[in-house]
Amino acid sequence: MILKVKKKTQHESSNQLGQKIIGMLQQHIRQLGFTPVIHFELEGCYQSPQRKTELNYTVINQQLRHLNIDGKVIPEYWHQQWEFVSLFNGQSPLKEADNLSRAIKYLPQLFAKQGIEKTLIKPVVWRGDQGKLAQGCDNIFTNDERAVHIPNAIQMNISVNNSTGDNIICHSNFGEYLQQCFMQTSLSCSLLYLPEEEAFERFALKTKYGLAKELCSPDDISGGHQGSVALYKELGKHNQAMGEEPLLYDHHHNVVAKAQCWQKTARIEHRLGASSRYYNAYVNVIYGLLNIIDALEVFLSGNCHNRLNSQEKVVALPLSLQSKGKDVGAIELFNSCSWFANRINEIDILMTNNNTTNSATTSQLGDKLKAAILADYQIQPIITD
Repeated sequence: MILKVKKKTQHESSNQLGQKIIGMLQQHIRQLGFTPVIHFELEGCYQSPQRKTELNYTVINQQLRHLNIDGKVIPEYWHQQWEFVSLFNGQSPLKEADNLSRAIKYLPQLFAKQGIEKTLIKPVVWRGDQGKLAQGCDNIFTNDERAVHIPNAIQMNISVNNSTGDNIICHSNFGEYLQQCFMQTSLSCSLLYLPEEEAFERFALKTKYGLAKELCSPDDISGGHQGSVALYKELGKHNQAMGEEPLLYDHHHNVVAKAQCWQKTARIEHRLGASSRYYNAYVNVIYGLLNIIDALEVFLSGNCHNRLNSQEKVVALPLSLQSKGKDVGAIELFNSCSWFANRINEIDILMTNNNTTNSATTSQLGDKLKAAILADYQIQPIITD
């Protein structure tokens, strides 16, 4: 299938529709007795006329607070790389989508006030740094000053609290089943978190440019606690203990005793998203909430354990937005996907029936949102029953 693609732009109408749908999904989850928790992490780089120019992160974070954005910017691993991390202020998924959307909009303006020439919110910063890791080392570099192309991600962290405030990721295999839901939908919905062509170049950096040692970004759909759709319970991505809390300090303020309370921090981390100005936070929050709802329905029936697959399968990601020969592209995959739009339609009908005496027989909210997403690529959606 040949699909004509134009440069993607975001439509205000799709954001407004996304906000409406998020509000509906949040209400549905509340009626089930749960509270969804979603947090984002956004990576990017900056360039300045003089390479030694450094950001004043304290000032940036004060400005973010003034803008009512629940997040802060911190330095990342590579030179002139930064990360916007969500703050845990009890915000709803809708507010978190607002936070990320506004951060993508305002961070370039805030950086420019400090003399930064370019703020790069993009999947790959080509020749962004230089260096080569020494054999067998994680943080010691040789004198080889070869170029390093920096991958930038958007990660989405997901957990769910019950009516008493307990995180149910660690209850009755809910976390494992929620992880499975994300793994099953990540391929067909890859367009949502890989919205531009360069996003697919990010996955090829380790093999195409020999940067396997220097980069740890994922390049497929995989599970466990170190995969691209990771379940963090006792252990995190680097096998570190999760949820450690200090209990006792010595007279030098060093921690000498600590407890591990991983149940509080247990979560799914969806690590596949590409940093991009075209990343639609509202659409991706909807994607997260739909997976939560699918998992909650099974959880409430007590069947999470029984519905788990016996083996996790690693799934290859599409190679491009476009289909090329036998390789189906992200646009065609999403266009052929019925799950995303149909689930929105089903929940809309359910919520409408719950709030009125007149039974609704049809809904088009999901179809409208899918059409708005595909319209950015000049694609007519496939309508499914």
